[in-house]
Amino acid sequence: MLNLIKFQDRAEYASYGVAVLAMVAKQGGRLLWHGEPTQTLIGDADWDYVALVEYPSRAAFIDMVTAPEYDEIHQHRESGIDYTTLIACRPLPTP
Repeated sequence: MLNLIKFQDRAEYASYGVAVLAMVAKQGGRLLWHGEPTQTLIGDADWDYVALVEYPSRAAFIDMVTAPEYDEIHQHRESGIDYTTLIACRPLPTP
């Protein structure tokens, strides 16, 4: 999952981030990379944060976001972001 985020309240999103990473690990997933964009070279997007999260399957992601525990923390995500794009990706073989 590629997460592109523009913050409304960085601290509020951080509360979500700590809790959701534990849930990701419980599903067998992991945070592969995260960082702050420094410059958009092509396009007009303005992101504050980028994260790449790996899940063992699409079903694992769906199980996580439909769990009652996720409902408890999701409010922090919603109040922490101004706008976002979430892109489901699949790996391709390296040429």
